[in-house]
Amino acid sequence: MITTDQAKDFALEWINSWNSHNLNSIMEHYDDKIEFHSPFIPLLKFNDTGIIKSKADLAKYFKIGLDAYPDLRFKLHNVFTGINTVTVYYTSVNKRMAAEVFHLNKQGKATKVFCNYSNAQSLY
Repeated sequence: MITTDQAKDFALEWINSWNSHNLNSIMEHYDDKIEFHSPFIPLLKFNDTGIIKSKADLAKYFKIGLDAYPDLRFKLHNVFTGINTVTVYYTSVNKRMAAEVFHLNKQGKATKVFCNYSNAQSLY
C-alpha cells in the first residue's frame, strides 16, 4: 500500500525532474520492466501503438518530447493514491490538463503508466 506521503513525494520528484529537463532524473522513476501508454507516442511519431515496453525506448521517446517542447514546464495540481498506484494530475504541454496513473513496485518505481490528456485547457 502506498501512503499519501509516498505518493506526494513521488509526484513532486517526478514533476521536478521533468521541469529540470534532466533525462537521467526523469528515468529514475521507471523500472527496467516498464509498460508505458500515451496518446503522445503516435503524435510524436515514435510508434503507432501508443505503447512503449522497454526503458531504453522510453528514454528515447522522452528525449524526443523534451526536444519537441524545449519550454516544457509541468504544474502539479493534485495527487491521488490507490492500491499500488499514484495518479498525478497536472498541467502538461500546451496547457493541457493531464492525469497519469503510475503502478509502482515495492521499490517505488513505475512498472505501468497510463497517460490521459484533455483535448483543451481546463474546463474549470
